[in-house]
Amino acid sequence: MDNQDQSMAGKTCLVTGATAGIGKETALGLARQGATVVVAGRNRERCTATVEQIKAQTGNSSVDFLVADLSSLQEVRKLAGQVKESYPRLDVLVNNAGAIMLSRRLSVDGIELTIALNHLSYFLLTNLLLDRLAASAPARIVNVSSSSHRKARIRFDDLEGQRRYGGMRAYSQSKLANVFFTYELARRLEGTGVTANALHPGLVATNFLSNNGKLGQFLCFFMGLRGMSAPKGALTSIYLASSAEVEGVTGRFYEKSREVRSSPSSYDRSVAERLWQVSAEMTGLDA
Repeated sequence: MDNQDQSMAGKTCLVTGATAGIGKETALGLARQGATVVVAGRNRERCTATVEQIKAQTGNSSVDFLVADLSSLQEVRKLAGQVKESYPRLDVLVNNAGAIMLSRRLSVDGIELTIALNHLSYFLLTNLLLDRLAASAPARIVNVSSSSHRKARIRFDDLEGQRRYGGMRAYSQSKLANVFFTYELARRLEGTGVTANALHPGLVATNFLSNNGKLGQFLCFFMGLRGMSAPKGALTSIYLASSAEVEGVTGRFYEKSREVRSSPSSYDRSVAERLWQVSAEMTGLDA
């Protein structure tokens, strides 16, 4: 190991969307602390390169990857099954995978892609892994949201933007869904030893918008000028996944490694419960 901090030794952490940006830096930071880290990404070559880079930078050989396109419900289920088959414990789940779609697209399941990837993947993967997390308690679930949730509301009458679509509107709604999911999950997990918290990483200079053609490339350039570095953007995720300061803390929202209030509307339990039910129906969770 390249440092003395081994506070996460013996713990297994799964980080989704971990081949670039803050996901990669989160995986790197947890590996530096001695954790067994599982990188989840949709591209095998990028997963392989990421794992090799993390091993080389940390000296931690307990880093591996699993390949899954988390916009696909079948792939989410496959990933959960592989985690259970390969890892006897799961101490930390960091739901980080996400994207902004400036034009409306559908997933392989025919679901609007933003809500499918940014919210339903969090919802389904977490629920499928709850038994493994509970068996490993104390365990933590960390959901990467965004301050953009403050501008949104859950539009149950047009959740998938069929009547009216805007890329940032859909993204902000999905990030609000992350917060509602986190709070409802924390309530349902009370007494299990499994905590759930959400966070805003800050405006980060990554290629987050690069899958949106020339406009996306321009916006990535702009974010590169205005945004913080990916290592800085990952600090709150790493903090919530590993810090002793938040042991047992659940159902909270964080920014810059400090607890802050999320939007007033995000505390509406009736909306959270309704969104949970809708999400269960959309993912086939009850089945």
